Amino acid sequence: MDVVSAIKKRRSIRNYSDKAVEDSKIQLLLELASQAPSVSNRQEWRFVVVRAKEARLALSQAAKNQKFVGEAPVVIVACADTDKHIMTCGQLCYPIDVAIAIDHMTLVAVELGLGTCWIGAFHEEQVKEVLNIPTHIRVVEMLAVGYPSEYPQQPKSRFSLGKIAFYESWGKT
Repeated sequence: MDVVSAIKKRRSIRNYSDKAVEDSKIQLLLELASQAPSVSNRQEWRFVVVRAKEARLALSQAAKNQKFVGEAPVVIVACADTDKHIMTCGQLCYPIDVAIAIDHMTLVAVELGLGTCWIGAFHEEQVKEVLNIPTHIRVVEMLAVGYPSEYPQQPKSRFSLGKIAFYESWGKT
């Protein structure tokens, strides 16, 4: 599958089949996440792959009781071992770098027949406690991964390019 097709096909999956995700597919997701660009090649991302049912259910509770988190056969907890570097533009680099790595995983997952869902609604300290993550590590996102039991249609409410893209200066379409 080409990247354009993967981008167009990707959806947030919240219903998963019971089918286990093969180790080779998880390894490929992680390998290709590690190929993502990062500021000054910092590579601050770290990933905890969670398969154990009890831990996934605890992560579901940490994620504001979002049931699908515990039902996904795999949850990848995306973290950062960061020096809190701020780019010249004023942004912290680690949340952006981790997000790029996660997006690599979401697109590869589509090609592999897997579904994913970004989870940003969670209590970081609870996640750290469940997974014994050290206090200096930041939990940035969680990613539910599995075989979709249903595949939602693309949302019809996408903004037009005229609303989101400008040329040469703000407001010029």
